[in-house]
Amino acid sequence: MFLEPRIPPNTGNAIRMVAATGATLHLVEPLGFDLSEPKLKRAGLDYHDLASVVVHPDLDTALGTLPDARVFAFTAHATRWHTDVAFEAGDVLLFGPEPTGLPDAALGHSRVSDRLRIPMVPGRRSLNLSNSAAVVAYEAWRQHGFPGAR
Repeated sequence: MFLEPRIPPNTGNAIRMVAATGATLHLVEPLGFDLSEPKLKRAGLDYHDLASVVVHPDLDTALGTLPDARVFAFTAHATRWHTDVAFEAGDVLLFGPEPTGLPDAALGHSRVSDRLRIPMVPGRRSLNLSNSAAVVAYEAWRQHGFPGAR
């Protein structure tokens, strides 16, 4: 789940990743681009028709469509790594906008089960949004034996 993504190619890359993994990408408005933007389509190549993408008007609505899901908020300020969690089917991986990350309101949302981080060497601010989502999505998929993969 991307909260208010701003950079079209990042979302395009994520669309390609969810098509490849069978996951669903939930986008929470406002988006920093139009879904028909050429940069978004170019990054997603021809995977748009193969991907499950759902757009929601706000975070509460998005999480309301997934009432039983655990929600993991990703922030460079967390103390637990993403590999410390045994992911379950249906878990929500919540990432914030590219320039700022998740705002305090999202990090403190009552539905957030835990805050997690991706390890990096000291002095680095963050990874690219679509790269972060791919790292964690593939770890969750790996933990379940890559169901549906060939």
